Amino acid sequence: MAAGALLTDYILTVAVSVSAGTRAITSAIPKFHDYRIFIAIIAIAFLTWLNLRGIRESGTIFALPTYAFILGIIIVIVWGFVRSMGWFGISTLPTNTIDISTLKTVTDVGFLWLILRAFAAGCTALTGIEAISDGVQAFKPPETKNAAKTMVIMAIIAMVLFIGISYLSTHMNLIPSETDSILSQMTRNIVGNGFLYYWVQIFTMLILILAANTGFQDFPRLSYFLARDNFLPRWMLNRGDRLVYNGGIVTLAILSTIIVVIFQANEISMLPLYAIGVMLSFTLSQAGMVILLTKIGEIKPDKSLKTSETTLKYEKGWRWKRLSSFIGAFATLIVFIILVITKFVEGAWIIVITIPLIVSMFYSIRSHYHDVSEALRTKDLIGKENQLVTIADIVILPIGDIHKGTLRALQYANRLSTDVRAVSVTTNEEMKNRLITRWNRFPKLTEKAELICLDYDYRDVIQPLLSYIQNIKENEFPEEVITVVIPEFITQSSLTKFLHNRTADILRREIINQKNIVIIEIPFHI
Repeated sequence: MAAGALLTDYILTVAVSVSAGTRAITSAIPKFHDYRIFIAIIAIAFLTWLNLRGIRESGTIFALPTYAFILGIIIVIVWGFVRSMGWFGISTLPTNTIDISTLKTVTDVGFLWLILRAFAAGCTALTGIEAISDGVQAFKPPETKNAAKTMVIMAIIAMVLFIGISYLSTHMNLIPSETDSILSQMTRNIVGNGFLYYWVQIFTMLILILAANTGFQDFPRLSYFLARDNFLPRWMLNRGDRLVYNGGIVTLAILSTIIVVIFQANEISMLPLYAIGVMLSFTLSQAGMVILLTKIGEIKPDKSLKTSETTLKYEKGWRWKRLSSFIGAFATLIVFIILVITKFVEGAWIIVITIPLIVSMFYSIRSHYHDVSEALRTKDLIGKENQLVTIADIVILPIGDIHKGTLRALQYANRLSTDVRAVSVTTNEEMKNRLITRWNRFPKLTEKAELICLDYDYRDVIQPLLSYIQNIKENEFPEEVITVVIPEFITQSSLTKFLHNRTADILRREIINQKNIVIIEIPFHI
């Protein structure tokens, strides 16, 4: 369940981040607003290309836009706070006028509902911190301490910026706009349309688009873990030439692009979907820690063991840690419930339905791999190897004409069995007589085989062939293995393949799924 929630979270991380980054640039340059979907898709394609090339997260690449963004926003917040207080004789902030007469007083259930919606929306700011816990091993030693420090620093920075932006935007009565983000409005009202405004908008766009790379780092890694345990297709395990999980990267790019197109690159519409998966993951992980720490507490330390070995079985302060995890699980569970209730009709129902479907898919895939493993197991064959394959004394050779390709296939079929049946579908007497004449030209090859002409009134040659094979299988060789030798000529280029009807390919696809039929292809290269 946690995996299903996280996979949807990573898909939405990419979609939301590139959409929010696109909004930052379209707020600064409104004429780009109509091209926001195209810009978002280009950003996803660029990140996909970078990750397929094996370019890992670089401290320098990510540090520059991050520090530049934080510096720009802090300057704007500090300057805005100074202006809001009217210090040093500086002009006060402009404030939008709101017609109070149009407002309505909300009390009781309506007021509680608004508070819960605001709470649920604010909790979206917590999303993203799970990337640190998922990627602890990517930190320098000591990994856990460095990850914990990073999480504390990130939380402090995020809350300072969040509170500052919330205070100033509320103080100025800013109203959300389709074409102009709150951050853009706030920055413009505080510092104008000068250098600092474009500084903030450009680096907002960059860090949001680069934040999408979190999904490209963690989605393939999580997919690898699931595929290793047979919950996802095994091609998710494969690494490309650059030692990256190409399957996971491409899958993420396709799914996130679909989300961007469906939601028209509007990250506000995606946020209800985005937060639910995160809060479910938080709840499950914290609940898991409660269970783990309970088990640790039940194991009494063995003082006779060395300190390092004792630590494995006993952890000091486990009661406080368990209480902390319990409070965390309870809090995030409440947030999860509130998000589902308040955002249900706004799109949260999609995630409520999707996550159980993903979990069901996991178990279906695992069940399939279990069935395949059981079907291929060899324990019951030890000492009975001769029962592994039984070949029926018959070879069916579908032919359309007598040429070098079919003669070569016929020669091969004669070496397999004494019962070779060359089967051809003929639609008129002229065609049938011509085939028989050409067949009799090569008595050394054809005398060992039987030519069977299936008279058919239509041009479809596949159906009568399939019916003949099925009839042989049911009436003459119901339990044995039937061998079908398919002659096929191969042209020099892939383009010229489209000039031929590819009957051999169609026939192969039709009979490959039938039990007890062996297909042998005899290629003849032109």
